[in-house]
Amino acid sequence: MVIHKFCFIITLTLLVYSFKPISVHCQEIISKKGIQSHGDSLTLDYVIKEVLNSYPSIKQIEEALNIADAKIALARSGYMPNFDISASYTRVDPITKITFPGFGTFQLNPENNYNAGVNYNQVIYDFGKTSKNIAYEKENKELVLKTISEAKQKLVMVILNNYYAIVYLEEAIKIKNEQLKTLNEHLDFITKKNETGSATQYEILSTNVKISNVESQKTDLETALISQASVLNSLLGNTENRINSVKQDFIVELIKIPSDSLISYALKNRDEIQISKEKSTLADMNYKIIKTQNNPVINIFANAGGKNGYIPDLNAIKANYVAGLGLRIPVFDGARNKNNLLIAKSSIQTSDLETELVRRNITNEIVESAANLKASLKKIEQNELQLSQAIKAFNLAQVSYQYGAITNLDMLDATTTVSETRLLLLKSKIDNVICNYKLKSALGIKLYQ
Repeated sequence: MVIHKFCFIITLTLLVYSFKPISVHCQEIISKKGIQSHGDSLTLDYVIKEVLNSYPSIKQIEEALNIADAKIALARSGYMPNFDISASYTRVDPITKITFPGFGTFQLNPENNYNAGVNYNQVIYDFGKTSKNIAYEKENKELVLKTISEAKQKLVMVILNNYYAIVYLEEAIKIKNEQLKTLNEHLDFITKKNETGSATQYEILSTNVKISNVESQKTDLETALISQASVLNSLLGNTENRINSVKQDFIVELIKIPSDSLISYALKNRDEIQISKEKSTLADMNYKIIKTQNNPVINIFANAGGKNGYIPDLNAIKANYVAGLGLRIPVFDGARNKNNLLIAKSSIQTSDLETELVRRNITNEIVESAANLKASLKKIEQNELQLSQAIKAFNLAQVSYQYGAITNLDMLDATTTVSETRLLLLKSKIDNVICNYKLKSALGIKLYQ
């Protein structure tokens, strides 16, 4: 009768197991480690949204958009007029005088000279210099936008790895708790049998060793969970002593791109390749800008104000104005423009080589990600088969144990194998989810909304 009760307990323990978050268990860890739990289990979508909206590195890059807009406005200012107000006082001594016999001496300029006015200056044509600068800064803004997209994509992959690490650790701890429960029940059972002479001291010692091993594994898992919870807190901007359970989410939208089109799709959509091409475009535009630096500049200027020094009353302040048209033609710049062109041309070649390197890296990443995804699917099939076989072996062990064909330890090994196989199946499912996301990221499919 006792044997049947023991087998029933083991069977019930295995049937109770399911892939669900273990918030109660998290409370146990929290109470032991001094960490406070808050709220319900977090969803993956919520974590991604919250991190992308508040993470400092993303905010820092987004601030670069304001700088890019300011640079565009600054480039456009080349078309805008310049106004300024100037005023001056000059003391001249000696002064110029002319004497005419019979007419007296005439003073040509005053000792105290006053001048004040409004100055206006505007470039009316610079042969493409300003327009090319504006186009360059607009293209630079596009580069910033693509950089933000790349940073978000990489940050989401960090979130995914952290999130599913927590999913795995929570479930692994749950399995270890189930193992400990079964082992302790088994220890009680064989201890009672030992009292009647039906079990040996060896069985008791072996069970105690298994309990100690599982407890040690559980401690490692709890420590790892706290570490991953700390990473999640850092991502979310929470306090370091806060921990939330996470909801399991194994649903990933399947990739509908034909396998023979993966590389071509990635080369069209990856942020890295777009950024590299933008850099090449900017290098080419910078070369064209440098070529215009020695272009002529036509400008108009004007000044209106008041000054003294006009004959016949040299000290009287009179209104005056000056207006004109100017032309500036650079003739020699000490070969600066020539050397700048050489540097710009080298930058173009460097950017082209970088684009080719990125293309090769993306190709390798696609091949590797696709292979890993395929392997993860095979591991799921293998682990599902192993779990099925482990359960069958457990059922056979139950029957054999009832008839005394195997020992208590053999029965215990069968239950442990089922638990460990379930853990392997969980890991393979999580690996499959991560591999799916990695392939999507490698293809340039956005992992965030």
